[in-house]
Amino acid sequence: MCYHIFAFIAGFVLDLLIGDPHFIPHPVRLIGSLISFLDKRLNCDAGYNISEKKLNLIKYKRGMHLAFTVIFATFAMSVIIIVAAYSINLYAGVIAEAVMTWQILATKCLRVESMRVYDALRTDGVDAGRRAVSMIVGRDTSVLDAAGVTRAAVETIAENTYALHGNRRAGAWLCIQGCEYDGFDAWIQK
Repeated sequence: MCYHIFAFIAGFVLDLLIGDPHFIPHPVRLIGSLISFLDKRLNCDAGYNISEKKLNLIKYKRGMHLAFTVIFATFAMSVIIIVAAYSINLYAGVIAEAVMTWQILATKCLRVESMRVYDALRTDGVDAGRRAVSMIVGRDTSVLDAAGVTRAAVETIAENTYALHGNRRAGAWLCIQGCEYDGFDAWIQK
């Protein structure tokens, strides 16, 4: 059980030291690619000759299908990676768990990217601020003024650092997972 906490601490330290280098493919990008792929497949036939109510129901069902597929695929890949690593040996499992923890947390990246927004607004103006904030938000930034860019950056920081949200939620879950699943660990090590 102690090795889960060690993996968590190692992942957190990696995040603080390295952050999210742009040259390493991030799992969120892979998840985003899966979402784009599924969205194109599920919403390819928009030319229905049916009522708006039925069309909305179809879109709702397809959206639910997309959400469940992405969640299941993400969970399944995580379990496969962890089980495979721990089946090699304890060290491989701890390393895999530390790397996954590092990828989940975004403490340094959030700070670096939000400071880029601040610096861009201060030195290069609103257009540069829009480009910088587009790296950390999922909304259309082309219509934001300076106050809107600032608000978007502050909201993103607040959403990802609020108690039981963002990094703290991930950290709490990783610690709970390490403490609660001793039976799972015993099964892996058989």
